[in-house]
Amino acid sequence: MKSNWLIATFLILCFSTYGQSSFQKSSVIIMDKIEVDAPFEMPDILIPNFRNLPKYNILDFGAEPNDKEKNSRAIEEAINRATAKGGTVIIPPGEWLTKKIHLKSNVNLHISQGATLLFSEDPQDYLPAVFSSWEGLECYNYSPLIYAFGLKNVAISGKGTIKAQLDIWKKWFPRPKPHMESIKNLYNWAQDEIPVEKRIMVNDTANLRPQFIQFNRCENVLIEDIKIRNSPFWTVHLYLSKDIVVRNIDIYAHGHNNDGIDPEMSQNVLIENCVFDQGDDAIAIKSGRNPEGWRLQTPSKNIVIRNCTMKDGHQLLAIGSELSGGVENILVDNCVAGSGAKLMHLLFIKTNERMGGYVKNIYFKNIIAQDVQDGILGIDTDVLYQWRTLVSTRIKKTTLIENIFLENIQAKKGKFVTKINGNPELPAQNVVLKNVYLENSTQERIQNKHVSNFIYN
Repeated sequence: MKSNWLIATFLILCFSTYGQSSFQKSSVIIMDKIEVDAPFEMPDILIPNFRNLPKYNILDFGAEPNDKEKNSRAIEEAINRATAKGGTVIIPPGEWLTKKIHLKSNVNLHISQGATLLFSEDPQDYLPAVFSSWEGLECYNYSPLIYAFGLKNVAISGKGTIKAQLDIWKKWFPRPKPHMESIKNLYNWAQDEIPVEKRIMVNDTANLRPQFIQFNRCENVLIEDIKIRNSPFWTVHLYLSKDIVVRNIDIYAHGHNNDGIDPEMSQNVLIENCVFDQGDDAIAIKSGRNPEGWRLQTPSKNIVIRNCTMKDGHQLLAIGSELSGGVENILVDNCVAGSGAKLMHLLFIKTNERMGGYVKNIYFKNIIAQDVQDGILGIDTDVLYQWRTLVSTRIKKTTLIENIFLENIQAKKGKFVTKINGNPELPAQNVVLKNVYLENSTQERIQNKHVSNFIYN
């Protein structure tokens, strides 16, 4: 695989929206066009280049080490200056305690080498609630630590570190009855088509932890070079966004539900040269839960993941279980899982009788792994987690799973090569493994049921 970096200059009229207000800004932005090879039609990806745009150092706006209030104001003021014509907000070397950060169009948040942007652990610093989502259901919740809504031409870059303090969030990791009742309410509100603005999940008992970074309904996004340490919830959430490049980032997050990157209902995405050390899935591709995916009708599509290293996590790539909007055209190429990775599967596709949607055209190749706890490929159509007993099935929709291709995969030890639990009403179709090698298996190597046209050679 290769990228051809072609620089094209466009006059871009950028519209930036936040909440119910909108404003218009004009800017000349240089756009990098990224061409990506894939076994499906992959559009070029356009991302902003801030190299020659003005820089705004937060020191010039009153930032002081360890002063949360001053730093938050300084970052906000620098972002407001940068968005007017496009520019880079500089976080200089040192440790900078801050509250939430809300990005704006035409802004690059640059974390300098030697800088740590340290986010407060106080949930009150992430209010008022913003338009977000929780496990595939839209709602108003605590703001992600870094939040971008409805933006164009936006980036997070630099060789510095962004870090979440977990003292309070750790107390929210368990799922006591009040929390479970809150997500039950959210599920039912979505089923009953209650408007999102009425799904308020900020109260004394819901404790829905925010994502670290969320790009929500954004276009032309770059995340580059940064180190991410800890996260209250999912680490990088790419939601209903398109034209995205994530490259050369390093994530360490071992809290509860700490997926590395979650593209959800997002399209035209390149993830490359990243390092993942996770307490959950390294990369999890999603597309909304039940009525949310059906309502928004936006599949996760045209996603290429390459040249990545997984140091730890549940799956190298998970698809689902929230996939009601569909997932298609996914390529994972040339990735490595090290000896301490403790992955359950390399590729795991998970759904249930309530999801509907589809999974098709998945290409998974040139992967080297050591030991896996379960196997190389898992497909399970009966994964419900807490939802099995929390709420009953109101609408039954099966998931079409077809055209799953694995090639040139090597692993040392695991239970099986494939374990496919297809749906008897709609079997998985056309699953092809070529040169897939598990050196030592502790169970039967092929454990499949309800699969049509399975090929293993």
